[in-house]
Order: sequence, then structure tokens, then C-alpha cells
Amino acid sequence: MVMAIIWWLIVGLIAGFLASVVMRGGGYGVVGDIVVGLVGALIGGFLANLLGLGASGMIGTIIVAFIGACVLIALLRAFSGGFSSRTL
Repeated sequence: MVMAIIWWLIVGLIAGFLASVVMRGGGYGVVGDIVVGLVGALIGGFLANLLGLGASGMIGTIIVAFIGACVLIALLRAFSGGFSSRTL
């Protein structure tokens, strides 16, 4: 049980970090990357299930979590008013 939690934290950290780099974010710190990666894993797993795809092994799990984390970051930016302020 403890090892499963540690593996999920590692997958979340890797996926969250990679997503923050690819999505050109400033990074969210270790805890933020883990949270983004874990929520991304849920989103990615849901999307993969809808498409009939499955992740096998650690690399497959990280890829699915990474894709989900990128979707999460894009949604957060879309709904958080990610517009830059302009001066007139």
C-alpha cells in the first residue's frame, strides 16, 4: 500500500513537471507538480478509457498522466482569465 502511494507520487511529480515545462508554465513547485500530475492522471485515464486506450507499465502511465496534466493546465488557463493586461 505504501509503495503504491509512493509510485503515484512519483508519477504525479514527473507528469506534472513535464506538463509545466511543455505548457510553458513557470512551474508549480514540487507539491503543485504532484497535484497537477495526479489530477492529470485522473483526466488522462478518463480520456484514455473513452478512446479505448490503455496504459501499460510505468512509461505508459506517465504518458497518460502527462497528457491529462496538459489538458488540466490548458483548462485552468482558459477558465482563470489567462489574458495579459494591456496598457493603452
